[in-house]
Amino acid sequence: MKKYSCRTLLASCCFVVPMVLIVGAAQAQNYPNRPIRLVVPWPAGGGVDTAARIISQPLGERLGQPIVIENKPGAGGNIGTAVVAQEKPDGYTLLQGSAAPHGINPHIYKSLGFEPIKDFTFIAHSYSAPSFLVVPANSPFKTAQELVDYAKANPGKLNFGSSGIGGSHHVFVSLFMERAGFEAVHIPYKGTSPMETALVAGQVDFSLDPPTCLPFIQSGKMRVLGVASKVRNPAMPDVPTLDEQGITGVYSSTYYGILGPANMPKEIVDRLNKEVNAILQTDEIRARLTKMGVESGKGTPEEFKAFAEEDLERYGVLIKRTGADKID
Repeated sequence: MKKYSCRTLLASCCFVVPMVLIVGAAQAQNYPNRPIRLVVPWPAGGGVDTAARIISQPLGERLGQPIVIENKPGAGGNIGTAVVAQEKPDGYTLLQGSAAPHGINPHIYKSLGFEPIKDFTFIAHSYSAPSFLVVPANSPFKTAQELVDYAKANPGKLNFGSSGIGGSHHVFVSLFMERAGFEAVHIPYKGTSPMETALVAGQVDFSLDPPTCLPFIQSGKMRVLGVASKVRNPAMPDVPTLDEQGITGVYSSTYYGILGPANMPKEIVDRLNKEVNAILQTDEIRARLTKMGVESGKGTPEEFKAFAEEDLERYGVLIKRTGADKID
């Protein structure tokens, strides 16, 4: 058996490490040279899918390769998210991330199939979106307080819709009910879009919905009673906050951003972050985000990861307090 001296082994290691760095740099320099898959772990038409489609086309144009969206819904976003966690960290499979899989679900589901922070590379924070308290257009309620007063006087008579058990709707409405002092029957759906369809049809009494509800409000198919944020939303400046209506402390905001599997090359991460941030600053996208009533994310990958870590901790406190952690 051939023996190697320590000096020989050390020389070999010194050669291999630079070669790995050279290969990694070369891959990053040639990136991308084929289409990129963007996994959306929710059905088409909802808030997460909308976030993906806002970014995907201009990002593909900037990178010179198409971004192919693949919807993989199920288990509150866990199924599609788990798929991406197992992929190669080469930048050709990305994830449209959101607060549910990385901030809410870890406190609710016994098994996720992934670690919410450790198993991912946080690339770019696209934007954060507030929630609107909405009811069907033919609802008798004109204000948030009218809804609360009726719910208190008629326990169990009202229901609320959500995108699924443990989703952001569920958690935010749980907070709203806790702060307002009433209870309602939960009706979970498989995503935001089917829930909104049910609400428009009058099958759901109310919900706290992301800005995907704005077209329904503007077309007269839904009525908005309030916004769950500290200040009024620029997209609907005439709509009072819940604070202004005496229901204080209901601040619900969910984030959207681009992630990838853990350990992606820094050069690729920095390239994607740069391009997404540039897209967010274009006049077209800025106007669209303003119309949607959302706040642009921007920032570095490190800042996005820190934001997600803080969000994970925040939801842990909120979910435990509202009792939503007992739903699994």
